[in-house]
Amino acid sequence: MVSQSNRIELTSDARESVRIVSRLQEAGFIAYLAGGCVRDALLNKTPKDYDVATNATPETVREVFGQSKTLAYGVSFGVIGVLPERRLRSRSLAHATEVATFRSDGHYSDGRRPDSVHFGDPQQDALRRDFTINGLFYDPIAEKVIDFVDGQKDLADGILRTIGDPNDRFGEDRLRMLRAIRFSATLGFAIDRSTESAITQHAPAMVVVSEERIGAEMRRVMVSPFVMDGLRSLVRTQLAANVLPPLLEIDFERLTTAVLASGDHDFRYRLGAILALANEPQQSLKALTARWRLSNEEVRSLSSSLRYAKELLQFQNLPWSQTQPVVTDRDVDFILGLAISLAALGTSSEKRESQESFRRVQEVLGWPEVQRNPPPLLTGDDLRNLGYIPGPAYARILKQIRVLQLDGRLSSRDEAIDHAIEALGIR
Repeated sequence: MVSQSNRIELTSDARESVRIVSRLQEAGFIAYLAGGCVRDALLNKTPKDYDVATNATPETVREVFGQSKTLAYGVSFGVIGVLPERRLRSRSLAHATEVATFRSDGHYSDGRRPDSVHFGDPQQDALRRDFTINGLFYDPIAEKVIDFVDGQKDLADGILRTIGDPNDRFGEDRLRMLRAIRFSATLGFAIDRSTESAITQHAPAMVVVSEERIGAEMRRVMVSPFVMDGLRSLVRTQLAANVLPPLLEIDFERLTTAVLASGDHDFRYRLGAILALANEPQQSLKALTARWRLSNEEVRSLSSSLRYAKELLQFQNLPWSQTQPVVTDRDVDFILGLAISLAALGTSSEKRESQESFRRVQEVLGWPEVQRNPPPLLTGDDLRNLGYIPGPAYARILKQIRVLQLDGRLSSRDEAIDHAIEALGIR
């Protein structure tokens, strides 16, 4: 059944997609705004983009708007990019509005993409989508919502439900299970009981989903407003075993405290809090690097945080030579963020001590660079000039001198040379 509602207040960003809808309707075709933009607008959220769905075929869409104003980047799935009317310096996907032909999907033999697609009508297109809240259309010209799947009711009730049999939906595309967790965590919606039961049943099949797709979804779960609900759902549905195994060994009360303590929604802060509470943090990070295809920058900052965060908790009680490398690390902000998360797990006295340490850290971070990281008193070239043949002892001697320098026990180059001569046995 098609239901209608009052008009949606569209932002100025919708102007281009509304123009496309209007042009297609004037040419005699059905055309609506579709999917996530309708969902978000009904929730009074600002859509990230506006997509258009139509019964015009891809070839016809190109005829209506002209070859020079369209990009044929998804023709096999009925998708055309339509560029704005204004002249652009480049023909970029970033400037294009996605226009998709209504379709129904064939069999999904790989649990990811349909083997074939067939162009259809609005109802067929709605019924092949994943969740009811994503199966809505909006006609901005007639100002009405077109709802074949009772998506408006589920939006009003805060329920995430598959369109049709959840076993069919998850059998078609395994990633939809993780998308359910992501939408629930992002919107704060409860997952329908039959939908969640089907996720649990199909959870082992997540092994066939590519690392890139899992990583992309998990990044969005990790920064969501209801992240803890999402993480609990991962454990409850047994998806965690293939997506984020450390969750299975963590006390969720402690994890909630740690994740929420920093007040930062950055992906790395929250993932760092999870890994820090795992039995083998660095090993867990190594496994996730492959599973989620983490970038080099993400791995570096997470590894540094896991290695050094606890030292910032004891900053005021440790020698400067031990803490100086931490506050001069390029990822010190992430290290401090994880330290703040871990501090929330301490006793009252430990929290007071860590707060004093953080105050001191902030003070040090405000020092001039030359004060925080003074040039070494001695280098490898200096050791060679002293007549010492390069070897394994180089690093050991230079480290000794650096520690003594930072702790104020050596203050000049001459003192450093004397120490090196004595340590190297040079006469």
